[in-house]
Parts: sequence; structure tokens; C-alpha cells
Amino acid sequence: MAESNVTGSCRPIGRSTMTASDAAQLERLFKTVADRHRVRILNLLANSADAICVCEFQPALGLSQPSVSYHLGMLTRAGFLQKEKRGRFSYYRLVPGALEELGWAVLGEGPSRTGSVAVEPKLKRSGHGLAR
Repeated sequence: MAESNVTGSCRPIGRSTMTASDAAQLERLFKTVADRHRVRILNLLANSADAICVCEFQPALGLSQPSVSYHLGMLTRAGFLQKEKRGRFSYYRLVPGALEELGWAVLGEGPSRTGSVAVEPKLKRSGHGLAR
């Protein structure tokens, strides 16, 4: 019986457009959004025409104020959200293009927007989140 050459019949895989370091940084961003409460926060903000007050998240999510603040802080530090103080309250909105940039980072192509989420080590802190 003749041996079959498995590799000879397989299609070659496409080239990777992402380094191992970029993949590790992207993994950290996905871990940030890999929480049902943070996904809901992103969804609420994506479907809102204006910034949302921190106090409005509590009833919408059914969480205590410290828990809401924790999740908003995680998303803000990761570069997904912008925070604006209005008197005693903080208002949050999505960084323009942040969710789209996350998708482009996975694909390894597409437009790069300053002030959006991007894959480190190309990241630096800007006034509006993470930028290249």
C-alpha cells in the first residue's frame, strides 16, 4: 500500500498579516470586551445618539454603581470609550471608529484612524483613546 502525501493535496494557507506580538495585544483587547456587561455597555453606546451618563447604566445593566464604574473604566483604558465630566457626573461615548478598528485589526488590513483602538505596540495614549 502506497503512502499518501497529505501535505501535497492540501491548499496552502494564506500569509499572516499579524505578528505574534500584535496577536497578543489584540488578545488583551478581546479579553476586555469578553464580558457580558461590557458587551452590553458597548451595545448601548453604539445605539445612542449622545453620550450616556454613568447613572443611566445602573438600571439598564442591573449593576451597582461601583460595578458599572469598574466596567466603564476597563473599556475607557482599553481605548473604546471617551469620558466627559459634566458637573458631578461622567458621560461616556464610543471613541469614533473604535469598534470598526477592532475588526480591521483582526483582518490585518483596512483604514487606520487616529484616536481609535489599534493593535499595540503601535499604540500610544492620546487625548481620545489609543492611536497609532
